[in-house]
Amino acid sequence: MKIAILASGRGSNMQAIVRAQQSGKIKGEIICVLSDKPTAAALDFAREQGIHTEVLMAADYENRAAYDKALVARLKELGAELVVLAGFMRLLSADFIDAFPERVINIHPALLPAFPGLHAQRQALEYGVKVSGCTVHFVDSGMDSGAIIAQAVVPVLPDDTEDSLAARILEQEHQLYPRVIADFADGKISLKGRTVYKD
Repeated sequence: MKIAILASGRGSNMQAIVRAQQSGKIKGEIICVLSDKPTAAALDFAREQGIHTEVLMAADYENRAAYDKALVARLKELGAELVVLAGFMRLLSADFIDAFPERVINIHPALLPAFPGLHAQRQALEYGVKVSGCTVHFVDSGMDSGAIIAQAVVPVLPDDTEDSLAARILEQEHQLYPRVIADFADGKISLKGRTVYKD
């Protein structure tokens, strides 16, 4: 399976995915790490690993529709079969999602459908939940609203801060996301109603 990773920042999940692929846990090829920000640290890591990188900046396009159209065209040219969002800080349009049906996935630092959007860890603490975690889900045109593939649970401790909770959740993200991608590449995951994860 040809995998394209989209990242806007440091790309710690991208690094975990690359390492899993390099160790043979993910039976697929990472064909590109693409970013909307030329200074993204994710690009530096990818280049160090010999992975092809590209930058498509939104400011170079007339509007969101034009940007997404260009993004789709480039990913299609590269032969992407699975699009993995790893801290890609743009909401993708329905046209983009339709171009890769059931082939765009994301990870979110909360147990969706609770606490979608930004600052999920802060939302969890403010609400007073006793458990949090992370969710890998299919991407649709909404905000973290696609069908859930897999989740990992993290307890919320009495003295947790937003940063401490985020750090523990991130540890689980680095384990869960590569596992899901490995299973995806092995054909174990599909969107069938509400049940999308098959061990």
